[in-house]
Amino acid sequence: MSFQPNPGDEVVINDIAYTIGQHPAAPGLAYAQAGRQGIVYQLLPRNGSIHGAKALKVFFPKFRIPAMVYQSEHMESYSELPGLQVCKRDVLTPERNGALIGKHPDLLYAVLMPWVQGQTWFDVISDQRQLTAEESLKLARALAGTGSAMEQRGLAHCDMSAPNVMIPFFSEVENLGKTSAVELVDVEQMYGSKMDRPDALLAGSPGYAAHRTVHSGLWSSYADRFAGAVIIAEMLSWSDPVIVEKAWGESYFDQHEMQTVSERYYAMRESLEKRWGSKLSELFIRAWESHDLSSCPTFGEWYVALAAVDVHQANAVAAATAEEEAANPSEADVNLKNSSEPVNEPVNTQDGNRPQTPHSPDQEAVVNRLFLQARALEDEDKPAAALEVYRSLYHFIPHNSAMQMEVEAAIKELDAKLNPKEDTDKPVPVPFYRSKKFMISSAVLIVLLAGGVPTVKILADQAEVKQKEQQEATRLAEVKAAEEAEAAKAAALKQQEEQEKQKAADAAKLDAEEKKKLAEAKQKAAEAKKKEEERQALQAKYDKQAKYEAFLVKQEQQKKEAAKRAEQEKYDKQAKYEAYLVWKKENDAKLAKQEAERKAAAEVKRQQEIAQKAALKKKRAQNVVTLIAHYNKTYNAQKGRKIENAEAYARDFKNLYSTDAAYFKGVGKVAARMSAINKFLSNNSYKLPNL
Repeated sequence: MSFQPNPGDEVVINDIAYTIGQHPAAPGLAYAQAGRQGIVYQLLPRNGSIHGAKALKVFFPKFRIPAMVYQSEHMESYSELPGLQVCKRDVLTPERNGALIGKHPDLLYAVLMPWVQGQTWFDVISDQRQLTAEESLKLARALAGTGSAMEQRGLAHCDMSAPNVMIPFFSEVENLGKTSAVELVDVEQMYGSKMDRPDALLAGSPGYAAHRTVHSGLWSSYADRFAGAVIIAEMLSWSDPVIVEKAWGESYFDQHEMQTVSERYYAMRESLEKRWGSKLSELFIRAWESHDLSSCPTFGEWYVALAAVDVHQANAVAAATAEEEAANPSEADVNLKNSSEPVNEPVNTQDGNRPQTPHSPDQEAVVNRLFLQARALEDEDKPAAALEVYRSLYHFIPHNSAMQMEVEAAIKELDAKLNPKEDTDKPVPVPFYRSKKFMISSAVLIVLLAGGVPTVKILADQAEVKQKEQQEATRLAEVKAAEEAEAAKAAALKQQEEQEKQKAADAAKLDAEEKKKLAEAKQKAAEAKKKEEERQALQAKYDKQAKYEAFLVKQEQQKKEAAKRAEQEKYDKQAKYEAYLVWKKENDAKLAKQEAERKAAAEVKRQQEIAQKAALKKKRAQNVVTLIAHYNKTYNAQKGRKIENAEAYARDFKNLYSTDAAYFKGVGKVAARMSAINKFLSNNSYKLPNL
């Protein structure tokens, strides 16, 4: 029996009873969401509380993999990371849930996990919901923090896209737990050192896939960098009404525009530059122009740059843009369309490669954390990973600081360790004709030829003895020379180590002296500030005394004038009161009559409004059900290749939607269905999504 539940049906999993939730926009239908690999149903606890809701993901037959049990066990530890609460998973197996699976075979290896409240980033883009600058920055920082935490553990989502990024931050349900502003879902393709490679790999989602490198599928520790950069850029730009207006539809970029020079690319680049600064714009350009995923910025670089961002700058630019467009809207539109050159960024004269920007406490905390992480990777004997973190960190350290020198030394040391140079100090062999052995033999031969036959034997014996002595002396000299060379080499190494230690000590001493001077300067500044405050306090005391004396004089004069006015007011008030009594009596009678007439008319009007609201609410609920029915008929007719019927149903949907578009746009997925119907009516080859 297939699993096709209705709202209110009870399901018992691991001795806990749940009920199937009802879709908020379609009464009478189960709350279910279809994805690439299966359908996710909402399960509510028996008490009906939304805070204990669970998500039951029922996979399509192709994706019912036994290894899901092993994979989920390893994911359990990652559920503590921000944005990965769906990693707390429980897989339905024949051993533990045999009775339930026997009744519903579709539930074999289904996954039970926390239900994430809120919209998806896909919903925000499809509904063209403009964000505030504060909301944009909060979402971008949350996604960058989640990606950075995953990268530090060698993890990657491998299908990061708008439908898989949930936004609990926009949920109408109050979050009782410590829920991240951004949550990732559909983590079955997650990459990790302990994860098994999936049989079927995904090549990324349209609007977020890097076309230059992705052909057969994504599954590596770098898989999220490009898609994450695009989503972070979308989140930051979604507070710009121009960017929201230019969106392609279900994503900002059309898939055919990915990593190409287009109007949307220049518009987003300019928006990031103006609203959030050159650092974030440069990171987006690096990702867009990258030739492989490993060349894209890390999430750690995004997080450091976002930590230094001032949201007031974005608000100021937005206000200035709004005033400019109000003054001359047509000129603003022309300038936006024709802008294709990036804004020149300021370059520090001391360091031509890196602009000097002030470092906020949040950014300093992130820099220190990355530095400690690199040190930990060195201690774990992971030089390649440590080198990558040091290189990412280097661009955010203040110029000529002690940390910069330390990071430079660590980069050189790790680079030398990973790429060793050949030893050029090997001894050069001495030519044979210049060796001592050859010279001694030549001398003996000359003596033998010059001395004649009688002395040959004696000279030969003497030459042989001398040759042996010379050979022994040569051997001893060579041994001694080798020992001296080794000792000299050891002394040179020791001297080099002492020099490096001395340099480090000198640097530490200079750093300590700088800190001491800075502390003394701060102390002097504090003393001067204290003296100035004392002087200002004394002056304020004198000013206060003078003001008080003037106040006493003025108060005495005011008392006399007040007494005089009070006497006059007393006489005036008595006359007015007598006139008021006459008027009040007449007015009360008139008001009582008007009030009775008003109440009668208000009651009649209230009854009419109640009847009208009830009729409108009933009609709108019926229209929502009718719209969903029209869409389903259109979808089924297209599946059955009955295009004329599908177009007729689509026109019925559009006509009914137009009668109350403002209301339907905020109800569930009705607006998304309207967008799909419009695309289908303009091009009947467009395949309607199963919503």
